[in-house]
Amino acid sequence: MSKYRGILDHVARYVELSDSEIAEFTSILKITRVKKRQFIIQPGFVSEYRNYIVEGAVRVFYLDDVGKEHTVSIGVEDWFFTDFHSYLSRTPAEYHAEALEDSVIIQMKYDDVEELCGRIHALCQYFRLYIERALSYSNQRVITNISKTSEERYWDYVNKYPQIANRVPQYVLASYLGISPESISRIRSRS
Repeated sequence: MSKYRGILDHVARYVELSDSEIAEFTSILKITRVKKRQFIIQPGFVSEYRNYIVEGAVRVFYLDDVGKEHTVSIGVEDWFFTDFHSYLSRTPAEYHAEALEDSVIIQMKYDDVEELCGRIHALCQYFRLYIERALSYSNQRVITNISKTSEERYWDYVNKYPQIANRVPQYVLASYLGISPESISRIRSRS
């Protein structure tokens, strides 16, 4: 079970699973290694998996009609990612997910999660609680993006997530914050 320790600890922060429930849950987990710059999700294909990062860093981004990248999320160890609309609606993805570093992820197939949640109430509760927290964070991000300056957004993020801000390329962080890499350079030079 040590190879699943991270995700089991994550689950334990929300709910308690019995030994048999843990065994059922771990039976649906697939460990996958991905190389830096490798795509895990691509537009046009259904996002089959809910992904948990064991090691490494991943970004999810949208490529607009003129080829500009818009980073939607950045995740590191102990974070989930997917194209949730595609994953839940079973429709083709609109986002890319790309490894920013060599990474190890745990993948959970949609049908397996749904089947287990139908039988294990605590697991269903775990996913609900986690998604509610993620939705709350997403709503806060919208408010931050419309109410704060680019410099305030930058410093808020750096102070809240220094382990990410110091680890990912500047262009990724800039894309996530909705500012230019040059703006980040100017903000940093003023500090």
